Amino acid sequence: MSKTSYHFLRVGLAITFVWIGVLIFKQPEAWGGYLQPWAAGLLPVPMAQAMIGTAVLDIAIGAFLLVDFLPWLAALIGAVHLVIVLTVSGITDITVRDIGLLAAALALAIESLPQSMIAKIALGKKLSPETYRQGQSPEIK
Repeated sequence: MSKTSYHFLRVGLAITFVWIGVLIFKQPEAWGGYLQPWAAGLLPVPMAQAMIGTAVLDIAIGAFLLVDFLPWLAALIGAVHLVIVLTVSGITDITVRDIGLLAAALALAIESLPQSMIAKIALGKKLSPETYRQGQSPEIK
């Protein structure tokens, strides 16, 4: 992925998460109506409080993505959040868009993973700090 594409994807997702968080803050009860009855019954707090928590999470994810701070972690948390949203809301004419956002969040998480983590995953072993201090890049096949 080019650097320009990465930034478009990151900023686009950031704006989307912040925007939806603000909308949920404005009308938490209305957004709670999208939950399936079985999911609403599992909430340990009132629906409005759960939705305000969701709004805070959405805004935090968006803020982290916007300032490019730990984007891999923000995108990964965003992807998990979207899976939960799709699970508890079901796939409807409204939530079907979340499938695209989920794919974008996963792509961003993978693209922004630190190289040291990619190397560990690819090689399946712990790499020594000397490898990185000497400017060597472990060979990934």
